This record gives sequence, C-alpha cells and structure tokens, in this order.
Amino acid sequence: MSTAVTGRPATPAPPGTPEYDSAGRVFNEAAPARPAAAVTARTVEDVRAAVAYAADRGMPLRVHTTGHSAGAAGPMDGSLLVRTRLAGGVRIDAERRTARVPAGTTWSEVVAAATPHGLAAPHGTSGTVGVVGYLLRGGVSLYGRRVGLAANALRAVEVVTADGALRRVDADHDPELFWALRGGGGGFGVVTAVEFALFPAAEVVTGAAFWAGRHAERLLELWCAWAREAPREAATSFRIMNLPRIPEIPAELSAAPVVCVAGAVLAPGRSDAPAARRAAEELLAPLRAVARPLEDTWRPGTPADVPSAHMDPSGPVNVLGDHMLLRELDGSGTAAFLDAAGPGSSSPLVAAELRQLGGALAEPAAAGGALDHLAAAYAWMGAGLPELFPAERVRGHLDRVRAALGPWDTGRTAPTFVESAHQPQRHLDTGTLAAVSRVRDRVDPRGLFRQDVMPQTTIARSP
Repeated sequence: MSTAVTGRPATPAPPGTPEYDSAGRVFNEAAPARPAAAVTARTVEDVRAAVAYAADRGMPLRVHTTGHSAGAAGPMDGSLLVRTRLAGGVRIDAERRTARVPAGTTWSEVVAAATPHGLAAPHGTSGTVGVVGYLLRGGVSLYGRRVGLAANALRAVEVVTADGALRRVDADHDPELFWALRGGGGGFGVVTAVEFALFPAAEVVTGAAFWAGRHAERLLELWCAWAREAPREAATSFRIMNLPRIPEIPAELSAAPVVCVAGAVLAPGRSDAPAARRAAEELLAPLRAVARPLEDTWRPGTPADVPSAHMDPSGPVNVLGDHMLLRELDGSGTAAFLDAAGPGSSSPLVAAELRQLGGALAEPAAAGGALDHLAAAYAWMGAGLPELFPAERVRGHLDRVRAALGPWDTGRTAPTFVESAHQPQRHLDTGTLAAVSRVRDRVDPRGLFRQDVMPQTTIARSP
C-alpha cells in the first residue's frame, strides 16, 4: 500500500505477495524481474522511503516504470525494485508547447492530452511504453527524422538521488547531471517526473500496408530507393513477418510470410498537409503497383492514430530479440537481409524489421545530452516467440541475421531497441562513457544504483 492510501510510505514486498507481483510485472515475459523485494511508488515520499530502505540494508536499487526495458535490464538478484507509478497526470502547456508527466505515465496518455491542442510528442510505435524510460534511453520516434532523438526534447528532470534529495535539474540547475541523465545509461537515481517539448502536428498520414512475401525483393528495392531521398517529415519501417494464426490476425496475413511497410508522414501545419500526402503517395504508389496489398490502412489522420499504426502488441509478450544499427544498405546489403530473414529463409522470426533512420536523428543536438543522435541509416530489429518455435531455433536465426548484416553494422545500438542484456550493445563512445561515470560517481558515491546502469559492451570497431 502507498502513501496515498495509508498516509505512510509504501513498504517493499517480498516474493509471493500480490504487491511484489504487481511491482515486478514486465512487458517482455522472456525476461522476468526477480528482485529480492519490490515496491510500487505512487508518491515522491514512496520513492524517498525506498531509497532509504535500500541504502540502510546495502541492497542495490533498480527502477522501471512499465517494464518495457526488462529484456535489457539484466538480473535483479538481491535488489530492491522500484516501480514508479506516480500520481498527477499529464499537464500540457499549449502556449509553451511542453508537457509535464509523472513517472509511470504512458505515451498513449500524452498523445490523448496533446492532440486536442494540435500538438504531438516524440513517442515510439507503441502507446503502452512508459514516457520516462523511453526518454532517458534516447527514444526513436516516427517523428524523429524531423525532430531528432526524443531525449533532446527533455527540458527538465525531477529525480530522487541516492542521498534521498529530490532535485529538479535542467539546463540551468546541475546541467552536468541533466546532460548525463539524457541517454547516459541510468544509475543516477529514481526519476519521478519529466518535462519535455511538444511540436505542432496538424495532420499525420499514417498506417500499414501488407503484401504477400513473394514480392519482398522488389518491395525492398523500391522502399530503400525511396528512403534514401525521403523528406524528414516521413519515417517508415520495412518488416518481413511470420504472423501467428490467431483470431485477432486476418487469415490472409498469417497463412504465409508477408511484407509490411508502416510509418507516418508529419504535416506540422495545415498548409503542409498536401506535401505530406504527396510524400506518402510517392512511397506507396510504386509499392501498390507491384501488387495489390492484402491489407492497407494508410490514410490521413491525427497524432492520435500514430501509436496504433505499427500494430505493436498492447499486452505482455514472451519475445526473444536482437538489434543493430546499420550503415546505408547497397544491393548486397538488401540481398543479405532477404537471404537471412526473407520469405525463403525458413525464418522463425515473427518480425524482421529495418527501421528508417537518418534526417534529424543523425544530427548532434547543440544542447543535447550524453546520447543526442544516432549515426546510422537503419535500425535492424528481429523478434521471435518461443511459444511458436523453440528458443534455440529463434536465437540461432537471430545470430544468422546478425552475421549476414555484419558488414553493415555500425557497432552501435539504440538503447530502446535492445531486447537482451547479453547481445552486443554500445551507444556511447569511450570519452562520453568516462564523463557519464564521473557524474554518476558524484551523485551516487556508494553505488546504490550501480546495477541499474545499462551494459556497454566494448566492440572492436571504430566508433
């Protein structure tokens, strides 16, 4: 129970209790959280009490909100897990074009609050993802080619540090900590709220189109050619999917491998709407000319339509995945991708995705944080479901795709795309890592949050 119910701070719960199960719930059930104790913090006082509890007992302290980062979190043995679900709701300042949200807020809540004001947020492809974790890990939005990495939108962070103090940090108040929090990899404290910038969105052309897998080679060729010259207002993904045969999925999409092209094209103002519609048509018309889509949901809409366009699962899943950031793919690169993950590869992966990057995502932000851009043309993401195929087969095929795309691997990863703590991952260079560590040592000298730091595998490749 929390302060809001009892007047006293919430007490950490042991395994086997409903409170423990609720606090430890994760989105990726392939990576369950098994801490020594867990607590759901609904107030700042709950957070401060949890910090004191862990410090008094010498327990490492771990943090999550919606549990979407479970795959990359690593073991929590012996730790106290704090799940942040703070009250307060979304506050939109339409004049300043900002939003303030407490930790535990999901992107669907922000979208619902911002859309009536003609504003949009730099969220990802799923509305169920927590705002705080996504922003602190960088965040790759379907608007990112226009507005940049989502972490660059942060204007202030409220955080309880290891000494139990609640700090509001921004460009003028502890700018060094503010810099490190934005993409530094965690381990600085428990974030209780964030303030971030919104941007105008009068219309968004968004949706997903599906084709039979036999058209994959030609569709990928056309998609890559378009992606190289696409306007910054557009961001899309190319997925080869082996969808399960369940009632929620139309039979024509699950009978055999399919190709899916999904995404969004932003029109900031009403006068931009014709250009956005033309950009979408320039992508989709050549693809539709290859073959009639099996299903096609692309159409003009509002920011409220974007979180559902990618058709990500809304509930918990048991998924094994892998991810890399890739250089521009030439003909050899697309052939390697199709050979390893295409319809003829006997792939057990439910999705093999190339996500379009570039544009503002690739450009350093003048006032950005530790991670302020991604120097890559595409993100590769693969996912398989162990209930459909043996885990060994899924992992083996992910390794096969990784090897095939190795020549185009940048050696870097985007933190929000990482699904496993064991995969090679690196999002900061050596100098930035050292600078971030100095900030971490200053605000957490006893290492209370040290186990909450994202892994950084050293990769023998130039940054």
